[in-house]
Amino acid sequence: MEFQQIIERVGEIVDVVGVAAIVIGAVASTVIALGYVLQRRPVYSAYRRWLGRSILLGLELLVAADIIRTVAITPTLDSVVVLGLIVLIRTFLSFSLELEITGRWPWQKNTAGEAGASQPTGGARVAEAAPSETL
Repeated sequence: MEFQQIIERVGEIVDVVGVAAIVIGAVASTVIALGYVLQRRPVYSAYRRWLGRSILLGLELLVAADIIRTVAITPTLDSVVVLGLIVLIRTFLSFSLELEITGRWPWQKNTAGEAGASQPTGGARVAEAAPSETL
């Protein structure tokens, strides 16, 4: 097996793992949310947070797969431009999801510990920025 074939297979595997992360995360989030509904607990914010995290993980893996295949297999100018556009779009989606999940930009410091630790049911919230954390 040649180097390019190995890298292509690795890219395909990472693609499958990315899609699986989204699908498994969506199913697990739904099952957990159904448990919340049966217990008559608030679920909407937590469900959005769980689902958003699984989508975010899947997007990161899909970007990694695109980078592996483009850089290692077909490093032409056209493929690098297409990769750049894909990464740009997915990065925008990742930042948007991060903002929805945690209520702050990825580069802002979390003063409450782990993301969502201060709010067990989650929800989009806007963190107050310290003077050094301005956009």
